[in-house]
Amino acid sequence: MPVDLLEGEYMEPVVIVSARIRAGHDGAAKELARRLGERGGTTEIVDFLDLLPGPLGRLLCGAYHRQLQIAPRSWDWLLGSPAPAAVAHRFAGLAAPKLAEAVAGARLAVSTYPLATLAAARLKARGRLAAELVTYLTDPSVHRLCVSRWADLTVAPTEIAAGQARNLGAVRTTVVEPLVAAEFRPVTGAAERARLRLAHGLPAERPLALVVSGSWGVGEVERTVADLQVDGTAEPVVVCGRNDALRQRLAGTVPHVFGWVEDMADLIRACDVLVQNAGGLTTSEALATGVPVLTYRCLPGHGRANAAVLDEAGTVPWVRSPGELGAALRTALAPAPRPAVAVEVAG
Repeated sequence: MPVDLLEGEYMEPVVIVSARIRAGHDGAAKELARRLGERGGTTEIVDFLDLLPGPLGRLLCGAYHRQLQIAPRSWDWLLGSPAPAAVAHRFAGLAAPKLAEAVAGARLAVSTYPLATLAAARLKARGRLAAELVTYLTDPSVHRLCVSRWADLTVAPTEIAAGQARNLGAVRTTVVEPLVAAEFRPVTGAAERARLRLAHGLPAERPLALVVSGSWGVGEVERTVADLQVDGTAEPVVVCGRNDALRQRLAGTVPHVFGWVEDMADLIRACDVLVQNAGGLTTSEALATGVPVLTYRCLPGHGRANAAVLDEAGTVPWVRSPGELGAALRTALAPAPRPAVAVEVAG
């Protein structure tokens, strides 16, 4: 059985199967590869989309993107119904032949993407995968397609996620803090924050709310920005990712709008609170920097599931209406209480 990936010994060589369909899958894969590489391990990252026949990988990526833009509520059905599982298993099986080639010779295969997990499990069930199989869960809430009883180990970011994985059939689970790159650290002080604000063209004194919506900039971003502007507690700073159309629409009404940001850690540290729609990776990155996070106008389906888990754990409050937004922002922006100091008076 595989041992802890991040502590002690581990099995090598390691093949990590991710997918560029969401930045969270790739982010976790790259950080895991970096950490294992620092310990002298041999790792390789494989993109699941490249394992599909012909143009299917590109078409899948485009279909997922369009679904989030046009019919995001369909994710409620995908999350709650077992019906799509059979289709997903068949589709994932199309990548199995090339995946078998990619993991040949590996002693450990790690999947950070659900369909890759299904494809690897298919190989495992048929005796075509000799490597130990590890499923790495990138979200605080666990989708049924992320879990397989054929995985030797399922790595979860929280105890809640581990429990959900076991309920869905995971045989062995462990909890590891989310894989966040080292640059996501707390700000060192007022001087660094002032320098970062200047570098990004941000106001020096105003409280800033960083609005993020994943690498594709999907969801009710414009309504979120409008609500922040009406409330006035914090000035919105918006990251649109690769959604150029969204960036162009907001450019006329919001002073601080960014597209794809390479130095995301610096931008988070420059702001005072992060408002997100229940993504996994960016939330973990913000929490690692010490910046408070709020969930607001979250995506249907898995977005809501993530929001519920984060709220239940007391990690990230879920703001469910515009009327709650101002109070939530003021709470997030309030200075943390200092611990009481006992003073001993000599008698």
